[in-house]
Amino acid sequence: MSSLQGKTLFITGASRGIGLAIALRAARDGANVAIAAKSAVPNPKLPGTIHSAADAVDAAGGRGLALKCDIRDEAQVQAAVAATVDAFGGIDILVNNASAIWLRGTLETPMKRFDLMQQVNARGSFLCAQACLPHLLQASNPHILTLAPPPSLEPKWWGPHTGYTLAKMGMSFVTLGLAAEFGPQGVAVNALWPRTVIATDAINMIPGVDAGGCRRPEILADAAHAVLVRPAAGFSGRFLIDDEVLAQAGVHDLAGYAVDPSRPLLPDLFLD
Repeated sequence: MSSLQGKTLFITGASRGIGLAIALRAARDGANVAIAAKSAVPNPKLPGTIHSAADAVDAAGGRGLALKCDIRDEAQVQAAVAATVDAFGGIDILVNNASAIWLRGTLETPMKRFDLMQQVNARGSFLCAQACLPHLLQASNPHILTLAPPPSLEPKWWGPHTGYTLAKMGMSFVTLGLAAEFGPQGVAVNALWPRTVIATDAINMIPGVDAGGCRRPEILADAAHAVLVRPAAGFSGRFLIDDEVLAQAGVHDLAGYAVDPSRPLLPDLFLD
């Protein structure tokens, strides 16, 4: 399979950034895309809403469905999944993209921020999987793809921002567990992480990071597409890196993904 035509994707946090890029890449194949995010009204500081994202999916050749959904809320997630199934007849792919970030030390991390990260990142990924799995198990080539790093207990990734690392590694460990549980049942459960920092609004949370040293979200969109068209059977529990996925797909020239090809690229967190 080389296309997502006719497939239904449920993507969290897809009103902008990486989630939107993944949605638009699937849309170009003619996929159905449920845009599950909180952004229902325009925000002058953060461009993009579920409605503008769904319109962009339609314009790209897919079918978009705007769903206002806070993935911390179980009832909202269940309702969004039900609406997706009502609209498109099922769910083939879950992309756990939504994530909260706060790169501060322990004494600079309000518990409200800590709780938000745990609830969105690990708990949200688990909840969305739990809600989608009854439908994924009926799909012909089901995938769960989570934007999470390879699991690491290396202290250098924990000391500077324990709260965020715990939340992000929580997504990785959810991936491990779901892969062990549902991989044998034919669901591909994997994670994808960028080699470099990606130019999204999240980089504003990283002190000293200039977008010129980043790659564009399209590199993750193309890598995700290469993963999601693969046969699900026997393909689970992998922690994939975007450039390695593209190399396996025959794409070796990545200069076009750079915001500024003349600048050295900034490595992302959690990768040595």
